[in-house]
Parts: sequence; structure tokens; C-alpha cells
Amino acid sequence: MRIMAVHKFILEDTLDEALYTLIAVHCRLEDYRLAYLINKYLGTALTRKASDLDFNDGEASYAIYEWEDHKQLITWSLVSNICKTEELKEREIRSLFDTQEKIIKTFHLLPEHKTVNFFLKIESDFSFNKEKYIVDSILRIPQVATAYSIDSSKLKSKDNLIFN
Repeated sequence: MRIMAVHKFILEDTLDEALYTLIAVHCRLEDYRLAYLINKYLGTALTRKASDLDFNDGEASYAIYEWEDHKQLITWSLVSNICKTEELKEREIRSLFDTQEKIIKTFHLLPEHKTVNFFLKIESDFSFNKEKYIVDSILRIPQVATAYSIDSSKLKSKDNLIFN
């Protein structure tokens, strides 16, 4: 009787995850204005995608700007974290004037970071120095209140950052 050895391969979860840098940006700028300023300060070429990111069957959509740097094989994406929608609801109390009231619903791309206005996702594994340079460049934009890196491995809703 021959005994055969059994080999077991264990694949780590890290193989499935794409390497990217995620930077949170806090500012009151419109999305197109921030994209312009990031292009100016970082030398990128972010442009608005033809369609926004849609979630919950179109209930929430987020503006997204993208640039594919073919020279360095890096994809840059600037995406809004906040989506506000307005809906009309019949009032329970009848009045002489309005019978409907406007309700504004707010949705977040990453609900665990509700105070963040925008995320800059850079699909590449940067060194700490390069990441710090990018954050520092964004912080030089006068209209930006703050910007910082986020550890994507600790995100609960990281699936929302899959844009393709």
C-alpha cells in the first residue's frame, strides 16, 4: 500500500484585493472645481466620466472624475462621497397653501466616513513618501480644509470603491 502526500495551498485574501491609495478630502468646493485644482496642483488630467456612479437602482449617484496615466499605468479617480436627493411627500396636515413638503435625503458612498466630501482613489501601490507628497499637494489647495490617507483594509464598505 502506497501513501501519497497531500499538499494544501492556502491563498491569502490579499491576492484578491487591488492595491490602491485612498485619500479623503474635506472641502466645500463643487466637484468640477476640485478636479480642476487637483489637476493644477498635481499635474493630473482628471475628467468627468460620461456617467455617474449609481447605487440602489439610481436612488443615489455620485460624480466621478477619472484619469488613466498610461505612462505610469496608474488610474486616478476622484469621487464625491455625498449625494443629496430631493423628494416630495404629501403632508399629513392639510393647509391652505402647500400640500407637499420637500424632503432631502443624504446618501454617502462610504457611510463610515460621513464627514468626507470627496475621495481620491489612486490604483497603485505608492511608497509612503509618494503618498505623503500627494496629500501635501492637496493640502496646498487653499479651499481644501484637510486631506489625509485612509487605510482601505479597515473599510466596511470597500466594495463601493469598485468603479468598473
